[in-house]
Amino acid sequence: MDYRKTEKIIKGFSNHRRIQILQLLKNEPELSVGEISEKLKIDHRTASQHIIKMNNSGLVMKRNDINTVRHKLTKLGLSALQFCRIIE
Repeated sequence: MDYRKTEKIIKGFSNHRRIQILQLLKNEPELSVGEISEKLKIDHRTASQHIIKMNNSGLVMKRNDINTVRHKLTKLGLSALQFCRIIE
């Protein structure tokens, strides 16, 4: 087991807002940071920083659209969300 990798993944979703973002992206994939911040009623910069951490840990992937960046869950992101449901 790679403990450092596991730690990085867990830190990627160890925040209530990040878990909310995971759930939102599961329900509505391909959202921009602006759409995420609007739907969750959080600051755009805050949403952006959460997305960056989640992307760096492999939970979210980015796709460049014409004028914006779209986000969706990876398989790892789906697994993290399932893990959260198991322990709640």
